[in-house]
Amino acid sequence: MPNASNEHEHTPLLPIGVVTGQTGLTARQIRYYEQNGLIKPARTNGKQRLYSFQDLNRLQEINRLLQDGLNMAGIKKIFQDNGLLPEVDQESAEKRVSETEMRKIFHEELKQAGRFNHGRGKFFNK
Repeated sequence: MPNASNEHEHTPLLPIGVVTGQTGLTARQIRYYEQNGLIKPARTNGKQRLYSFQDLNRLQEINRLLQDGLNMAGIKKIFQDNGLLPEVDQESAEKRVSETEMRKIFHEELKQAGRFNHGRGKFFNK
């Protein structure tokens, strides 16, 4: 049974702007990693990419491996050998998260993390 701390680890709720801030990667780099099959973000009905905490961790690992001197082929091989490449699942590819649902999930995650109403709270209170 999953515990509350990792229950939403796979839930897509982070927009690319948040992910770039957390990883130090550019949006272009992130899209490049997606094109190379290293990550597979979900999409909203409006086609906005949404990333899970698992995606965020994967991007941080990709960044670390690049800084260690590996190239994309090497990273892809490591991920492939360890069964870490995202599977192309038709059902997941069709799954869409509404913006309202995304906000509710994100709001709940922030509350659980004790970060709700910190910083730009007015943005998240909509």
